[in-house]
Amino acid sequence: MSQQIINTWKSQLHSRAIHIYKLLLKLKAKSNVQNAENIHQKVFSEMDCLQCANCCKSIPPIISKRDSKRIAKHLGMRPSEFDNTYVRIDEDGDRVFNQSPCFFLQEDNKCSIYEVRPAACRAYPHSGSFDFFSHIRLHKKNFSHCPALFEIARRIVEDQK
Repeated sequence: MSQQIINTWKSQLHSRAIHIYKLLLKLKAKSNVQNAENIHQKVFSEMDCLQCANCCKSIPPIISKRDSKRIAKHLGMRPSEFDNTYVRIDEDGDRVFNQSPCFFLQEDNKCSIYEVRPAACRAYPHSGSFDFFSHIRLHKKNFSHCPALFEIARRIVEDQK
């Protein structure tokens, strides 16, 4: 099923992303957060992120000071050493990993620091926990990185027809 979701994303992203985004904006006013959460759960029951890992390959996550401390401890480093090695300040002033793909992404698409990964990685793609509609503008940007997110949005729009 993962491959089907990825294939749909590849074939429809450029032709339907803006249309889906505009429909989501209209739906936001009458959003059914339970339905969005149900669709999120369904899609992630069908999608194996290890088949894709595009987020880890293309988007450096925000790294909080707390993330730095936790990961540094796991790696046996001082937080300042971790920051000097792995973190930069991006154009928005956010602390992010200084390389894409992620340093910690392994060849099998697994994360070598999964248990202590950044909070931003834990929350990505920000479509669960009943908060789908509060992140619509972020979703527009992330459609091009996450086939599961695109599929969630596509199904939410399809359910409204």
